[in-house]
Amino acid sequence: MKKSLLIISLLAVALAACSKKEETPVVAPAPVVETAPVAAPAAAPAADAAAQASMAASSAADAAAAASTAASAAASAAAAAAPAK
Repeated sequence: MKKSLLIISLLAVALAACSKKEETPVVAPAPVVETAPVAAPAAAPAADAAAQASMAASSAADAAAAASTAASAAASAAAAAAPAK
């Protein structure tokens, strides 16, 4: 009977030691840095510049279309004025 009590007590101590969880160290979270409010005012001039660039590109496309039309008209006039062979 003494052997069985000794075995049971050793088994209980072993199970208690194995099931004991280790404490995990607490890691402090990194501080949060907010940069969004600073970036928002800088976005407004960029949007204005993009709008101006878009308008300039549209004007350039219109000018290129007008030049193409004028060149086509000049080529047609030159072909009409050329003597027939």
